[in-house]
Amino acid sequence: MTQTTEPAARDDSSRTGHEAPRPRRIHRAWIVAAVAFVTIIGGAAFNALPGLLIDPLHEDFGWSRGDIGLAVSIDMALYGLTAPFAAALMDRFGIRRVVVVALSAVAAGALASVWMTAAWQLMIYWGLLVGLGTGAMAMSFSATVTNRWFVARRGLVTGVLTAAGASGQLVFLPLCAWIVDRHGWRPASVTVALAALAVVPFVMLLMRDHPADVGLAPYGGEYVVKPAPARGAARRTVRVLLDAARTGPFWLLAGSFAICGASTNGLIRTHFVPSAHDHHMPITAAASLLAVIGIFDIIGTVFSGWLTDRFDARRLLAVYYALRGISLLFLPLLMHPTVEPPMVFFIVFYGLDWVATVPPTLALCREQYGEDSAIVFGWVLASHQVGAALVAFLGGVARDHFGSYDVVWYTAGALCAMAALMALMIRRVKGLPADAAVR
Repeated sequence: MTQTTEPAARDDSSRTGHEAPRPRRIHRAWIVAAVAFVTIIGGAAFNALPGLLIDPLHEDFGWSRGDIGLAVSIDMALYGLTAPFAAALMDRFGIRRVVVVALSAVAAGALASVWMTAAWQLMIYWGLLVGLGTGAMAMSFSATVTNRWFVARRGLVTGVLTAAGASGQLVFLPLCAWIVDRHGWRPASVTVALAALAVVPFVMLLMRDHPADVGLAPYGGEYVVKPAPARGAARRTVRVLLDAARTGPFWLLAGSFAICGASTNGLIRTHFVPSAHDHHMPITAAASLLAVIGIFDIIGTVFSGWLTDRFDARRLLAVYYALRGISLLFLPLLMHPTVEPPMVFFIVFYGLDWVATVPPTLALCREQYGEDSAIVFGWVLASHQVGAALVAFLGGVARDHFGSYDVVWYTAGALCAMAALMALMIRRVKGLPADAAVR
């Protein structure tokens, strides 16, 4: 809800007993959401790099695509495994502190990679440092901001914040591709480090941990006293996992979201550019196609958030996964040296579906697990990244073994069909209407 300022000076209408309209200002929740959006963009800058650097690193150092994919898989796995602990750490130490440390870790890892000479260093810098840093700013960060600052419009805000990652891809993919093509991969890594550091002042100055810090109620809700810092963050995170693991919906959500990660971050983001390059498409053209995915990802994710506020999240997920699987089955037929209209259609279609799965998945976590939903979603996100990590590694191994990525595309398409069925199997919480529920 909006907040009013001090009463404005009365004009002549006050003489007839009518006050002039009081000016309104934006609720602070929207400012916090905007800062979170920019933060996710800065933290996501690194995500533009791996697919662009597989071939340059292979040429510079002679490392196999499997070795490079292993470093990417470590990053993705730690990204996911850090997320649930990050949600609990934000409860303990506050959002600002956790995010500042996370941005610093991303910058350190990206910058240190400039001087690496061995594959194990790639795994430390890209895998460990960047994985931990980006994991602390994962979707559980979005969930924490949304749960604390919003009661109304949660689905919409979730969609917008989720789209921030795609916005980062949109901004940095063409830029990094141009830098790699003209100046090599090292300046691109430095660019990513600087992008992460540039966001820190915004977080320090404008981010707030809780509406009560500025004496406000969350948007669309009643005033809530800020809870005391939660101690035992790691213990609580594990306890929430053990409790959720006793329920069927958790495994269905985790399994379907693992397939989501496998078919997006692990597959397209990591292997699309080198796969297109195998078909003699220039790296800048392939990277531009990924950037176009980012454009339509923003549209699709925000629209998915709007739909999630109005329709059954389970059915939305089933439709998203089914359409994604069908599109992947056709992808090997669309690879050409030049960008043809069918490939453009695939990119637009896939972009609309890229992370449209996040708002309904988060809504189902909230529906099933209440106050622990941010941490549960963190664990579900961990499965997303484990799926992504496996495909980032196995995709590289498959390319080394078979000489092409075709078998990877077909396998991912079949897995998406399985995810659609899993989404429909999630039980509805008693007391909710059978049809659409407005959240």
